[in-house]
Amino acid sequence: MIDRESVVRRHTVEIAQPDPASVLTVGNGDFAYSADVTGMQTFTAFHDQAAARAEGRLAVNTTTMSTWGWHSMPNPEGFVLADAMSTYETARGPVQYPDKFDMAAMMGGGEVARDYRAGAWLHVNPHRLDLGRIGLVLRPEPGAPAETDPAVLTDPRQRLDLWTGTLTSVFTYAGHEVRITTVADPHHARVAFRIESGLLATGRLGVAVRFPYASAGFFETSDWTAPDRHTTTLQELDERACHFGRELDDTTYGMRLDWSEGTVKAAEEPHTFELTTTATTLELVATFAPGGVLGRGEFLTIQGAAISWWRRFWTSGAAIDFAGSTNPRAGELERRVVLSQYLTAVNCSGTMPPQETGLITNSWQGKFHLEMHFWHAAHFATWGRPELLERSLDWYLSILGPARESARRQHYEGARWPKHVGPDGRESPSDIGSLLIWQQPHLLYLLELLHRAGSEVNRFAELVEETAAFMASFVEERDGVYHLPAPLMPAQEFYDAKTTEDPTFELAYWWWGLEIAQNWRERRGLERHERRQHIQDNLARPRQEGGRYSAIATEPYLRRDDHPSLLCALGVVPPTPLIDPATMEATLLDVRDHWDWNSAWGWDFPVMAMTATRLGRPDLAVDALLADTAKNTFQATGHSPQIGSILPLYLPANGALLAAVSLMIGAFPADGSWTVQHEGFTAWP
Repeated sequence: MIDRESVVRRHTVEIAQPDPASVLTVGNGDFAYSADVTGMQTFTAFHDQAAARAEGRLAVNTTTMSTWGWHSMPNPEGFVLADAMSTYETARGPVQYPDKFDMAAMMGGGEVARDYRAGAWLHVNPHRLDLGRIGLVLRPEPGAPAETDPAVLTDPRQRLDLWTGTLTSVFTYAGHEVRITTVADPHHARVAFRIESGLLATGRLGVAVRFPYASAGFFETSDWTAPDRHTTTLQELDERACHFGRELDDTTYGMRLDWSEGTVKAAEEPHTFELTTTATTLELVATFAPGGVLGRGEFLTIQGAAISWWRRFWTSGAAIDFAGSTNPRAGELERRVVLSQYLTAVNCSGTMPPQETGLITNSWQGKFHLEMHFWHAAHFATWGRPELLERSLDWYLSILGPARESARRQHYEGARWPKHVGPDGRESPSDIGSLLIWQQPHLLYLLELLHRAGSEVNRFAELVEETAAFMASFVEERDGVYHLPAPLMPAQEFYDAKTTEDPTFELAYWWWGLEIAQNWRERRGLERHERRQHIQDNLARPRQEGGRYSAIATEPYLRRDDHPSLLCALGVVPPTPLIDPATMEATLLDVRDHWDWNSAWGWDFPVMAMTATRLGRPDLAVDALLADTAKNTFQATGHSPQIGSILPLYLPANGALLAAVSLMIGAFPADGSWTVQHEGFTAWP
C-alpha cells in the first residue's frame, strides 16, 4: 500500500523569492484565488501580464476568478451570430459557418475590418471576470504611499502544502516578520486569511480590497483605467463585516468581508478599500456570490474544511509512487504528476468546462475550448475520481438547444458541439474553431470513461444519441465509402479547411465515437444502429505513404508543425479496424525524429507517450513525457508555459500528462531503473 502522504509531501511547493511568473493558487474547481509571494495579491503591477508581454517577459496575474463570474461589453449595434457568417458550398448545398474573425488584428491591437466587427465583438464576449484583488498594504511609515516593489521584502519564504491545500507565506518587512496563512473554502467562492505581525498595530500594515473593470483583451483579466464604467457600494453589516455591491454594465455580484477586529474605509483611489486594525493577528474571510452573499465566514472553519477536503482527495482515487527508482528522471516525473493533480483539481473540476489557463488567468477571454475538455478532465475518471469529471458534463445538457441549432443550420442531424464558447453555449466566431470537428466524439469518450469508472451516467443518454446522430450525418458517401468531407479543420489546425478531408486522427475517432454509441444502445437492450454500423464498416481508411500515415488525405498530406495529432489515432483512441499498428509505429518514429517540436504544444508530448504505450514501446513513452524542449517544461509551481511570454500556463499539458501516466500503468520500461507502485486506477479502453 502506497504511503500517499509521503508521496504528496515530497513535492510541497516552496518559493524563496518574488517571481512575476510564479503565483500559487488555492481553490475548489469553481473558484480560485491566486497569490503572489506574500500569500495575497499585494504586488499587482509586478505580476502585470500586459506589461511583461510588451517586454518579452513571462508573468502571471494575481486574480480571483470563478466559473460563474462573466461580463459582456455593451452591444449597441446588436451584433448576432448571423452577422459573422460566411457561406461555404458543400455537397449539402450552401452552408453558413461563423468564421468572420481576424485573430491577427485582435492580438496586434489593430483595426478590425468592418465585415469582421461583429465577429470581433461576439468572439470576446462574454469574458471571465476578475472578481477583485485582496492584498497587503505595506507602508514605510503610517500614512505613507504603499510599497509597490516586492524587493522591499527580506527573506521571503512561501510554502504550498498540497496535502492540506494550505498556503503559508513568511517574510520580513521593516525589521518585522509577517506571516500569512491562505486557504480556500472547498465548497463556496470563499477565501480566508490569517495575518500575523506586529506591523498591523502600527499602521504600517493593512489590507486593501480593489475592484477592477472587466477586460475583453486577449489574455487580459481586468481594466484598472476605467473607474467610471463600474460601481462599487460599501454596506456595513456590523462591526466585523461589510458587503461590497458590484455593478459592471449588466453584470452584478457581491462580496462579503468578515474580519476578526478592525475597520474598513474607502481609500482615495476609486473602487479601493482598506482594512486596518490595532491587533497583531487579523483573520479575514472574503465571500463572493453572483446574487445573495453567503453568511459569515470563519477562518478556522474554512481552514478545517479545506484540510479535510484535500486529505480525502489524496486518499481517494489512484496513486503512483516512483520511490526506489534509480532512473534519474523518476523524481521529476513524480513531481509533475503530483502537482498536476493539484492544479487540475483546483482549476478543472468545476461545474463548467475549464479554460486553458483555468481560474488563474484569462486565455482567449476566459472562454472554454471544448476540444481541450478531454485533456483537462478525462484523467479524473482513469485516476479513480470520476465525480470530478462528471460535474462539468451537466453543462452540455444546458447547451443542447444551441448545439442542435448549429447542426440544423448546417443541414445536419443531432447536435454539433462548438469549439470556442462561453457559458451560454453560443459559439465564438473563428475561421478555425467553427470548422473544427475533433471535439464531437469527446463527450462520448468522457461518458464512456465515467461508465468504466462505475459512475451512473444514464441521464446523459440524450447527449449520446444527439452526438452520434450528428456524427453519422456528417459523413459523406462516395462509391460506397464514407468520408469526413470538407470543409473541416483537423486538430492540427494549419490546413486549409475548404479542401481538407479525411484526417487520420478524426477518422479513427469517428469510428470509436460511433462504437461507444453502439455500446450504449446494447447496454440498454437495443440493437446496434444499422446505418451507423454501415458507416463504421465502410469508413474511409487513412491515407498512407511510404509505410506511414499522412495527417490528412488531401494535399499537402502532412505538415510537420503544430500538433502531431495523427498519432492520436492509436493512443488516445484505442485499437480500431482503421489503424494498422505497424504503420502507426513507423509513423511514431518518423514524428519523433522529424517533427518541429518547438511548434508543438504541451499535450503533444503525452499524446506521443500514449501512442508509444499502445504500441508496446514504454521506452519511447517515458522519453516523450520528459522530452527536453521549451513547450514541455514544468515550473516549480507546476505550470507549463507555452508561446513564450503570451501563455504563461497551460493546463491541457497537466491533464494530458495525467492521462498518459494512467494509460502507462504497468507498462513502464523493464530495464531495472524504474520501480513503480500504483493503486486505484481505472483501465482505459
